[in-house]
Order: sequence, then C-alpha cells, then structure tokens
Amino acid sequence: MSTTRTNRLRRPLLVGTTAVAAMAVTLGFMTAAPEQATAATGPTLSLVAATGSVTLTSWKEEPGVYLDLGTYLTAEGRPLELKVTRKSYKDPVTVTQTVFEGGKTKAKTLPLGTVKDFSGLPGFAEITITDKNGKVVVTRAENFCPNNASGRIRPDAPATSKYPESCPTNAFTLGSVWGVEKGWAANTYAGSYTAPVKLAAGSYTAKVRVAKKYRDLFGIADKPASVKLTVEERSWENGRSAAAGEHAGHGSAHQDPSAHAGHGAGHAPTPAQAGAPQTSGAGPSYNVGHGPLKAAPPALPWALKVQQAGRAGFQAAGDTPGQTDGSRKAPALTPRSARPTGTPSVPNVPKPDLRSLPAYGITISDGGPQDIPGKDYLAFSANVWNAGPAQLVVDGFRSPGKAKMDAYQYFYDAQGKQVGYTPTGTMEWDPRPGHVHWHFTDFASYRLLKADKKEAVRSGKEAFCLANTDAVDYTVKNANWHPNNTDLSTACGQENSISVREVLDVGSGDTYTQDLPGQSFDITDLPNGTYYIQVLANPAKRLKETNLDNNSALRKVVLGGTPGRRTVTVPAHDLVNAN
Repeated sequence: MSTTRTNRLRRPLLVGTTAVAAMAVTLGFMTAAPEQATAATGPTLSLVAATGSVTLTSWKEEPGVYLDLGTYLTAEGRPLELKVTRKSYKDPVTVTQTVFEGGKTKAKTLPLGTVKDFSGLPGFAEITITDKNGKVVVTRAENFCPNNASGRIRPDAPATSKYPESCPTNAFTLGSVWGVEKGWAANTYAGSYTAPVKLAAGSYTAKVRVAKKYRDLFGIADKPASVKLTVEERSWENGRSAAAGEHAGHGSAHQDPSAHAGHGAGHAPTPAQAGAPQTSGAGPSYNVGHGPLKAAPPALPWALKVQQAGRAGFQAAGDTPGQTDGSRKAPALTPRSARPTGTPSVPNVPKPDLRSLPAYGITISDGGPQDIPGKDYLAFSANVWNAGPAQLVVDGFRSPGKAKMDAYQYFYDAQGKQVGYTPTGTMEWDPRPGHVHWHFTDFASYRLLKADKKEAVRSGKEAFCLANTDAVDYTVKNANWHPNNTDLSTACGQENSISVREVLDVGSGDTYTQDLPGQSFDITDLPNGTYYIQVLANPAKRLKETNLDNNSALRKVVLGGTPGRRTVTVPAHDLVNAN
C-alpha cells in the first residue's frame, strides 16, 4: 500500500537514446557451433567482453558512473527464448524456456521465483571492480534483459532478431517474450534500470560473471569477463575531462552530451539530457500526455570489438543498429487512398479485443503546469490494450474544409485481405502543445466512482491518438513483437492531413497520463473516503470487438487529508503493489 501526499505533479521528460550501429564481427575466440554439436534441448550460452578496455565518464553533476562495461551474452546453436506470464494479478509471475526435442519445441518450466516481474532476470550479472592496488571498491549484481540492445556475432547469423526490443516494466504487464537470437549477443548492461556507482577518476579492473543459479539453469560456463576500466571526470559546464584526458571521448557509455543528436557542440546540457536515457516505447519528443515507464536499456554503446588474428578489426555485415523501442521512430502508417465505398459490413473474421489495465501512477496534483489555486486533482495513468487476435485499424478521412475526419474501422481475413469496414465515429485535431495530432474520439473514458460504484466525477479526456506505447502481453495469439507505430510523430498525422491511419496492435497497449485539469479528477469538494478509478475502453461501443464484457478495470483509492493538502492511499491490486 502506498500513500501520496499533496505535491505538484510534473510530467517526466522522455529522453531518447542514441542508437549506435552494431557491427557484425567474427569473434576470434569463438567458433560457431554446428547445429548437430549443440545440446539437443537448448542454446549454448557464453559471456563475452566486446573489448578488453573501456573508458567511462563520471559527470560531476551526476551521482556517479554507469557501468556499461561492454559485456554480452551470446547464443549459439539455438536461440535463448523465455516466455514470462501470469494467469492473473492474483498469481505470481512464472517463466518457461522454449527448448527443442526431436525437432519440435517444448516448454520447460523454470523454478518458481526465477523472476519477480517482467523487467528481466534478477541478479544475473555479478560485477566486481578492483582498484590498481587490487582492493575491491565495488560489488554489485544487475538484472539482465535478454531483449537488451544486441547485434550479430557472426555474418551467417539471422539478419534480424525475431524478439522484442525491450523488457516491459509496467506493473500490470501480463505476458512477455524474451530472447537472444541464435548467432546474436545481448548487452548485459542494465541501463537506467540500475543506479550509478561512485568511482574516482583513475584505473580499475572490472570482472563480470553470470550468477551461479543462472549458470546452473542454462549451462553457462563459469568464465568471468575481465575489462580494464578507466574512469574520467567531466563537467557539463565545459565538457572537458578532469582526469585521464588522453582518453576523452573514446568508449564512454555516457558520451559528452554536446554530441547528442539535436545539441550543438559547446551547449551545456540539462540534467535530464545528460542523465540515463529514459524511454517508454514511444518516441522521445512526441509522447507528451502518454505515461512514461521506467527506462528501457539503451541501444548498443559501441560496435562489437575484438582482437582478431593479432590485430583489431571489424567486419561489417549489414546489420541494422541495435535499438530500444524508445530510440526508434516508426515508419508512417499509410491509410487507404480514399474513404471506403459500397455497403458497410462487419464480417465474421477475427476482431480486436480491447481491455483496460487498472490505473496506476496515482497521485494528488494542484493542476500541474496550470497550478490552479484552491483546487485538488487526482491524477493517474491509464492503459487500454488489444488482446487480439486482430489489430484495431482505424482510418480517418477528411472532407475538404471540415474540421473533423470521419473514422472507419477495417476488418481483414486470415490472409490480411480487407473484407469489410464500418463507420466508427470521428477524429479531431488537437492543437495544444505536446499534442498537435489527430485524436480518435470515444476510444476510452475515465470515471471516479464512489464506494457504491456510482459515478462521482468523469474525466473530460475521451479522445486519443492510438500508439503502441506498452507491451502488455506478447504471449497472446497473433501478438506482434515489433509493432510499427510506437511514436506519435508518425502515427497521428499533421494538421493539413487529409487522411490518417491509427493502429493498436495485438499484445500492445496505449498509456495516457491524465495529469491536467479536464483530464484528471477534480476532487476539491469530494469527501474523504474510498473511491474507484474506472478505466473503460470503447465506452460508446462503436468499435467492433470479440468481447465487450471485459472493457472495464477498477482501481481502489482512499482519499484523505484536508483541502489544499489532500492525500491518496493506493492499496495493492491483488499481488501488484504499485500505485
């Protein structure tokens, strides 16, 4: 149970990561194991270091050094594939490994408690750092997301990885798939999931090993990776090194912020720009209004490097950069060239199934940037997701001169051929800063219910631009592990657009943070007591779904305090104890 006292709610800034191209290399100390030489039930996994030495930057204005040491888990023979699920919020999170027997796949259940949530394998990488005198100065264990930034380790490996590009951290996630593709390597660095460490400028030795329980579980050899570490100090003010100056700018996991995209040389960054990157599965500049989650691990900090035949060398093989959901921009989704003609129909083909997650990120606000005196607001984040088995596809068409678009839902057969459509409301242009895109109306509504479940307050927010911001359950039928429209810049059109396509893919959900007056609940005059935040998908039932009976989710809250100093207590939702 958590209690939030009165505070000014601020929308966190999303900072995109800068993707660095992953070079495919031939590892001189690794030999690609032939298929018949690998274990019959699973992959051959190894921990390797991309380079024998690395320089990390300690910014004076930051709390320490982020230990991106360039260590990777490689998979050979077979991919490492894990499916992480829970039956309901009353059940613990469980994990199975996909193994192979007799040419067929089989689910191997791993011990209960192997994972606690969907963010990765806890305590996977054990890090020990010693100074030049051999004294241990840092010991820590970090989680490992197998979907972390990755790249090929040999040119004959699959050209692309089939696995998702990050591990979800939404507390109400229901299912995830993690994997390291065969012939690929995934960075063991935990990114901003982890905290920095205090290290003075100087030289160190870092050793990384896989924790024993995972070595035993996956048959990983106990061969720690050793990296020579140089720490240099810099200041945002001048971007110059205070120590180890001869290494400046080389191999740093957190490079000089002035080199980041969009920042000219010599400009001092803000703390948010220089800190650990944050993403939520949507683009950094276009996700205002959508709720940010804890940051996904960053993209590859540098190309895989290795000593080969006595010399340093790279072998490019045409890989695309290793990127997280938040660092990539989706290609634009193209609507049909003209509004549909003929008789509308709703054929008997697979349809989407819209479901709501319980509200989270619940807090008391004074109105955020608007800061309305004498007012108390209950702010929250809400997510509506698609359990499938079909995409939700909505096209908007504009009649010349009209302010709104007419919206249509499309239906497809098993081969992906359009076989029907139906009118489903409108789309409207939202010119407000941070939006500036087309909203599909009546997608969801939010209500604050009294203890007897009768409505007390309704949010004015019912129009949305659809984007796949969260991987809610990638184990459902037809889940798309690589959804297109993960950012609002390409999903939601321009003011002069004549048509727009918005898609909510199978397995993904769309999170919005309701933190402004008109979106959040005005609780100024509400008495203290028990209430429920209701998230309701498809409230007008205009969208055609496989099931209309699972569109509502409730989250219990208890209001307290006094006017101007209201509090909210958020009890656990079954086993999920997150506000």
